[in-house]
Amino acid sequence: MQTSPRTTKAKPNIYLSGFMGTGKTSIGKRLAQALGYRFIDSDEEIEKRCAMSVKDIFATLGEPKFREMEREFMESGHPDSGCVVSCGGGLVCRDGMPELVRSKGVSIVLFSPPEAILERVQKNDKRPLLNQPNPLETIKSLMRQRQQFYMKSGTAIATSPEISDTVKHILRIYKHATSKKFRR
Repeated sequence: MQTSPRTTKAKPNIYLSGFMGTGKTSIGKRLAQALGYRFIDSDEEIEKRCAMSVKDIFATLGEPKFREMEREFMESGHPDSGCVVSCGGGLVCRDGMPELVRSKGVSIVLFSPPEAILERVQKNDKRPLLNQPNPLETIKSLMRQRQQFYMKSGTAIATSPEISDTVKHILRIYKHATSKKFRR
């Protein structure tokens, strides 16, 4: 079956943003499977290109350099359709980034309670921003700082403890957004 340009355009990417530990990767993989799309994790793509872990990029090159790499990834570092993209937790948290993400496809922002986030990420030493004496307070503080950017980045939803419920919710949002966008 031949794919027409219109069909390709009818498969805009889904971008999942939100704080670390909100389920962007788990939910994103399930969404990609449900849609037959490719799953891409922005942090993993940056790690591959840089041949360093995010933790090492932060330690050796600094957070500003990492944020520059995130912008480059969003501007031209991935296919423009047929993908579910899990964005790093801080990717949208700079001027111009919420608008850039929204311009690329359907943007969904995932929210979870700080306590649930801590429970999910506390055993993961790959979280450079949480290497603090009181990680729960760090999570709460970072979430307050980032909330304005998250709220401008796309449709905000609270994640459900059941991944399948969150996936179904996002699929409804995506179907509605794409039917509206491509109606003539």
